[in-house]
Amino acid sequence: MTVLTKDELEEKLEELENYRGRQTELISVYISAGYDVNAVQRQLSGETSTAKNIKSTSTRKNVIEALEKIIRELKGMKKTPENGLALFAGNISKIEGQADMRIWLIEPPMPLKIRLYRCDKEFVLEPLKEQLEVSEIYGLLVMDRKEATIGALEGKRIELLQKMTSGIPSKVRAGGQCLSPDTLIMKDDGEITLEKIHEGDLIKSFNFSKNSLIDTKVIKKWKVNKKKIFEIISIRGKIVASADHTFFVYEKGKIVEKTANRLKEKDNLVYKDGNKEEILSINEENKDCGLIDLEVENHNFLANGLIVHNSSQRFHRITEGLTKEFYKRIADEMKKIFYDNPKLKGILIGGPIPTKDEFIDNEYLATKLREKIIGRIDIGGSDESGLKELVEKSQEILAGQEIVHEKKILERFFKTLGEKPDLSTLKEPDTKTALSYGAVDTLILSKNLSKDKIKELKSLAENIGSTIEIVSTETEEGEQFDNLGGIGAILRFKAINK
Repeated sequence: MTVLTKDELEEKLEELENYRGRQTELISVYISAGYDVNAVQRQLSGETSTAKNIKSTSTRKNVIEALEKIIRELKGMKKTPENGLALFAGNISKIEGQADMRIWLIEPPMPLKIRLYRCDKEFVLEPLKEQLEVSEIYGLLVMDRKEATIGALEGKRIELLQKMTSGIPSKVRAGGQCLSPDTLIMKDDGEITLEKIHEGDLIKSFNFSKNSLIDTKVIKKWKVNKKKIFEIISIRGKIVASADHTFFVYEKGKIVEKTANRLKEKDNLVYKDGNKEEILSINEENKDCGLIDLEVENHNFLANGLIVHNSSQRFHRITEGLTKEFYKRIADEMKKIFYDNPKLKGILIGGPIPTKDEFIDNEYLATKLREKIIGRIDIGGSDESGLKELVEKSQEILAGQEIVHEKKILERFFKTLGEKPDLSTLKEPDTKTALSYGAVDTLILSKNLSKDKIKELKSLAENIGSTIEIVSTETEEGEQFDNLGGIGAILRFKAINK
């Protein structure tokens, strides 16, 4: 079996489109590239058994005969052709009572990625029609900090290529490093309980580089329920904290960070004046307790006289590291999928505003792929539905890409026509002559030409390895070109005496 060219496929589809069944009796079977042909035989044998229940005698006869024709063809195959296979069979007679049972086997120019069995009044031709449209693809990426989905847009079909997850915890505030609501927080005008602190308040923080107190703003405040608390008693008082709240501790001549559940008696906490505050005892208690957490700009604050860590900052350090690793993994996967793909025309990236912008602006993608980005779109989804949303919201961009491409071709053509007329042709006679000499580098045809004329000229151009461009009339240049006859060429060498 020979792989059809696009032109041969287009001819075959035009023929198949003309056929109609009298009832639902035309069979379409698609076998995807690499799929087991024997499995399809077994499926169709099952469909033959089911078809015996069809009430109409003539429809039953036609369906079973069409299925048996396909099964016989498949039995003669050792394996599925490289690009997959489309089979069509049925009675196409227009005269009732007469039979004209036909079968068509098509190996398309590109791999089939669909498996399908359909019995209908018409043949299912859309998957093959898409191949006539696809000469380029767009890379798709939708992402947030938790997951990413990579896909490709081929014609009108979206293909899911890869799903990835980051492993980053979804909510900072599901846990949190927290303190008791009655903890005293230092401000300029004295101390106030943690429960009375508000977002936007200025509270005291310790500047370790200058060894002095400074003001810091409260960015966030939230409540958290914990089932275990630690009461830490020191020389000058006590503090109640969750197991994961971070304290500053003097250890071997330097200051380190330790969570409450890792502290031990005789550890030296850091007091507000920078001096040591020895722990006398630690009481661990299992009970439900409502605690409060803060996030501040300078990453630490004073609680009951002790310097304690901005709890959210530690979480952010962890998540930022995981996020960067995730971005690198996404970039590596994009490179693996798209870097060497000659059909890649552009890349669309969608996601929440900070995430996708961080990924793009911090240049995680390889330069070659970064230069292919044609759109960054604000969307909420990062799964397969997000790919669909990305494509839907990018329709103007995608349409614009086609228009830009056409404008560039025609600008080049008109520039050559004006500045180097010997290296261009306009209208059919001169263009045909140049084609006969093998001189055409790029053949340009208007979409408004008849199908037969396009087919004729494309065939001549393909024989000499010319690039073929079909342009619309959606641009001023396209309309002007169409008005001038809709046929032209940029030449490799002078071929016409003007």
